[in-house]
Parts: sequence; structure tokens; C-alpha cells
Amino acid sequence: MLAYSSINAQVLYESVPSSKFNEPRNVKIQLPRNYEANEDKYYPVILVLDGDYLFEPVAGSADYYSYWEDMPQAIIVGVMQPDRMEDTVYDDANFLPTGQGADFFEFLGMELLPWLNKQYRLAPFNVVVGHDATAGFANYYLMKNPPLFNAYISLSPDLAPQMNERLTTILKQTEQQIFYYQATGTEDIPSLREETLALHQALSGIENEKFHYYFDDFQDATHYSLVGRAIPKALEKVFAVYRPISKKEFTEKILKVDSPFDYLIEKYTVMQNLFGLDDKIRINDFIAIAAALEKKSDWDGFENLGKLASKEYPETILGPYYLGRSYEGNGEPKKAMRTYEGALVLKEIGDINKDILVARSQQIKDDFGY
Repeated sequence: MLAYSSINAQVLYESVPSSKFNEPRNVKIQLPRNYEANEDKYYPVILVLDGDYLFEPVAGSADYYSYWEDMPQAIIVGVMQPDRMEDTVYDDANFLPTGQGADFFEFLGMELLPWLNKQYRLAPFNVVVGHDATAGFANYYLMKNPPLFNAYISLSPDLAPQMNERLTTILKQTEQQIFYYQATGTEDIPSLREETLALHQALSGIENEKFHYYFDDFQDATHYSLVGRAIPKALEKVFAVYRPISKKEFTEKILKVDSPFDYLIEKYTVMQNLFGLDDKIRINDFIAIAAALEKKSDWDGFENLGKLASKEYPETILGPYYLGRSYEGNGEPKKAMRTYEGALVLKEIGDINKDILVARSQQIKDDFGY
């Protein structure tokens, strides 16, 4: 095994044993920042076919987005395919993988992923990325029950015959959460563009709450240039629920629900169930929910938020501050004052500092003569 590390991530070169091929297959692996230090943390895996040229753009985009918390940190695995056309061959009669294509199909599901699970800390959410022939090939994993991957990023796919009809039938009925992104460009190879647009028309008509479909048609993009534009868009779409609460989400969703606190709990429950992650609630998200509670004068929600913040960040003033706001709103000023003052020994966090607690406590004393 060869490895080099940088301030961004650690990249490993591995040979994976394979009984299907009677020889190892080579992969390139990017581990997240601080992977070794976070011994109890598990990570989604993004399996990149055509790793010879697709690995770097996927790994770079994933590292960038995870740095800004727009997606979770992930383990990126690039599968080297010097004989990519042989790896993706299918039978001319039933249009299913055959020969080396069948071996490669089984290698990914029966050898590579189990090997990765033994070697690394994988969360129960995986993504497959392909381009051209490998994008079309990745669709075969949707035919497994349950499908092998949770998310499919399909870039200008070269689809086998009958794939359109097969996918439509499967995805209409799927009971597993499936994320599916595909892209083409106006200057794509004409035959592939036609296939992609036909599949887009079929998939966009599917009504199944378990199926999440995204599509991009990039203006002036060629078969190769569309890849660089599509990868970040695909990661953004697949991991959208993970992103910190934005102004748009705040305005269009949170302010319109009955309970902003319940919205926060549901958001993180979905993240945990979907990605297998048990991350702390972000300070940004606490602040956003508190702003919504303030607008709604939801003081009971503030109490719940304060208790949650005290559990998530017990060493800080975040929880007591929200609890104090709850007591003030519910007409218990003395209890609020004591809560603020009692929190002055704790650490400041974000934009909430001890000056704010002192000011609120003093205002209560001035108003009520304590």
C-alpha cells in the first residue's frame, strides 16, 4: 500500500483481492480530514467508476463541500478500469452483464464493498458515480433487491437496451430511499444525449416519495466538459438535507411550520436515518430555529430548544440562554434572571456571549426592581 497525505485529506493506493478476477483490482481511496483522529466516526462511501479520471474531480468536490458542511465527510473510492469496456459488457440477448462485465458486477458488490467495510468505518449510505459506459452499467445495481447503492450519479450514460423501461418499473415500486441524478449537455454525443433525455422524461414522471430525482442539461457542455459541471451539482442535490439551514430554508419552510423545534428534530432524525450519522446539531441551526421561535413567540419551543442545547453543548451558555428566553416569554422573569446569572461561569459560543446574559439580567432587574 502506498500513501501520501496533505492538509486536505489522505489518499491511499490499494490492491483489493478478487476471486472473480483471480488477481487484485486497484483502487484509489481518499479518506476524510482527521479520519484517524475521529475513531468513533463513520462515513458514507462514494464509489467512483472510471477512477482513472473521475476520482480527482469527485474527491476534490467532496472535500470542498464537506469542509463547508454542505455534505458530510465521505470516503471516496476510485476503481481503476484500464479495460472499462470489458468491465461493462452485457449480453446481446438479455442485455444483462456477461463475461468480464458479470465478474465486475459481482466484484463491486461481493468483494470490494465488503472489503471496504472491513478496512474502513463506513456509514450505511453509499453512492456510485459513473460516466458514459460505467454510468449505464451502474444502473444494474438498481435491479438488486434491495438496490446495492442509495444514490446514483449518472453522467451522460450509455444505456443498455431496455434499461429505460426496466428502471421506470423498478423506481416506481421501490420502497428504499433512492437518489438519482443524471446529466447531459447540449453538445453531448447525440445518441447518448437522446437516450438521456428519453430516460429523463420517463423518470421525471415517476410519483414515488421514496424516489428523489435530479437532472441537469448544461448549455454548451460537451460529453467531457459536462462532467466537471455536473459532479458538484450532483453532490449538492444528493446531500441537500445535510446542509446547514439556509435563508431560503428558513423563509420557505421553517417559518411556515407550526413548530420550528419539531422541524429541527425531524431534520436531524432524517440525517441520522439516511446517512447513518450521529452528528451534533450545528450552532448555526440552533440560531436559525431560535430566530423562528422568536418570530412566533413560541416560548415552549424555546424551552425545548434550551434543554436540547444544554445536552448538545453542556459546557456553554447556549442552553441557559434559550431557557432564560423561555422563562421571560412565559412570564417568569425572576427564574430567567437567575438562569442568566447562573450561566456566567460557562463558555461563550457563537454570537451569544456573557455580555448578552448580563444585559438581559440587568434589564429584568430594572423592569421589575429585583
